Amino acid sequence: MDKRIVLITGGNSGIGKAAALQFAVLGHTVVIGCRSKQRGSAALADIKAQTGSDDAHLMVVDMSLKASIRQFAAAFKKKFGRLDVLIHNAATFDISQKQPIKTEEGVESIWATNHIGPVLLTECLMDVLKKSDAARILTVASKGLVVKKGVRVDMNDPEFENRRFSVQNAYYQSKRAQVMYTYWLAGQLGGTGLTVNCVRVTNVQLDISRWPNVSDFMKKIYKLKSRFAISPEQMAGTYVYLALSSETAGETGKYFDENNAPVRSIPYTYERKNIEALMALTKKYLD
Repeated sequence: MDKRIVLITGGNSGIGKAAALQFAVLGHTVVIGCRSKQRGSAALADIKAQTGSDDAHLMVVDMSLKASIRQFAAAFKKKFGRLDVLIHNAATFDISQKQPIKTEEGVESIWATNHIGPVLLTECLMDVLKKSDAARILTVASKGLVVKKGVRVDMNDPEFENRRFSVQNAYYQSKRAQVMYTYWLAGQLGGTGLTVNCVRVTNVQLDISRWPNVSDFMKKIYKLKSRFAISPEQMAGTYVYLALSSETAGETGKYFDENNAPVRSIPYTYERKNIEALMALTKKYLD
C-alpha cells in the first residue's frame, strides 16, 4: 500500500499511542492529535525513538471545544493537504467523576468530547479526506455497550441537566451515539469512495495511575479486570487492520470487534427515526 497520512486523536497514550507506533513502523505518516502539548511531545519523542520514523507529528487539539477543533483542522489542511485515515480515538471517561462538568463553551464535557467533537472534526476535514484515493474513517465505541443495553441517547437531555448524572451512563450514551453516527455517515458517503466503520473496543489494560482520585476499592476492581484484558497493542491491531487492509477496502457502515470481525449493535441503533433524531440533535451543537 502507498504511504498513507494517518491522524489519530488521543494518540499520546493507550490504544492511540500503540496504533501510532504500529502505523509508524509500517512507514506511514502519523499525526497524533493531543490536548496536552507536554504529554503529546513526550509521546511523539517516544514514537520516533521506538520506530526511527522521521514522519511522525504532533498537533494540539482539545476535542471538547469547537473552536479548538476548527483551528486544528485549518492548521492540518494547511500542513498536509490530504488525509487518508482519520481515527477518532480520543475520549474522556474519568471513573472518579461524580458530577457533570461543563466545557468553557458550556457543553457537558463527555458529550462534547466523545460525540460532538468527532462529528465536527470529520465535517471540518471532509474536503481533505475527499482528496485521498480511498480515505477511511474509524469511530470508536465500547464493548461495555453489550452490558449497557438499556442506554439510549436522551434526545431531550443528553447533557444530564434534568436527570441524575452517572459518568458511566454519560460515557456509554456518547458511545451509543458514535455507533449511530457511523451508520448515518456511511449512508451520506455512499458512492464517494470514502468509508466509515466503528470499532468496538473490548476490555483493555488501563494505566490506573491516570486517575489518582479513584478509590482503593475501584483500583482493586480494575486490577482484577486487567487480568482478563487484552493489551493496547492488541486492540490497536484492529485499528491498523481496518485502516489499511485490502480485505476491508470498500467495507463501510459496519461495527467491528477486537477480532476484526463484524458484529451487530442493538436494534435501536439501526432504526432510521432514531438515527435522524440523533443527527438533528447533533447538528444543533455544530453551529
